[in-house]
Amino acid sequence: MGRSQETFGKKDNEKKRAKKKTEKEERKAERQANAKSGAALEEMFAYVDENGNITSTPPDPTKKRVIKDEEIQISVRKQEDREPEDTLRTGTVSFFNTSKGYGFIRDSQTQESIFVHANGLGGITIGENDKVTFEVEMGPKGPNAVRVRMAGATPPPAPAAPAAE
Repeated sequence: MGRSQETFGKKDNEKKRAKKKTEKEERKAERQANAKSGAALEEMFAYVDENGNITSTPPDPTKKRVIKDEEIQISVRKQEDREPEDTLRTGTVSFFNTSKGYGFIRDSQTQESIFVHANGLGGITIGENDKVTFEVEMGPKGPNAVRVRMAGATPPPAPAAPAAE
């Protein structure tokens, strides 16, 4: 007769598989023994107390408050509720690359550096260390300076509204 094809590695792997299977069956039996399938409905309830914490005890009926639907606010405040910020700022041009058309203005109040693009200049030419006034708008990558004017220069007149017919 020929020799058995079973090797030590195969026997070892088979023992490991059998051990895993028995451990799995033991864990299953333990879960079934500890399961609360017959628990009362009241034991499964969870309550929220007056501070918003989850608890297993029901709330005290004497602490009950009535809240009107109109008092509940789910969203952020409306834009008109906020105080308007000072939109016109002053600053100094800290860097401007005329060939690429962008630079940075250092705000005189907050000392933060604000990006400025040639499109926000309105046709004027600025250079480093020029004093300017500008407005800030949020761009896709952060605050951008727009409607930039030289400090002390008069603002251009607003475009006339078309006449109603």
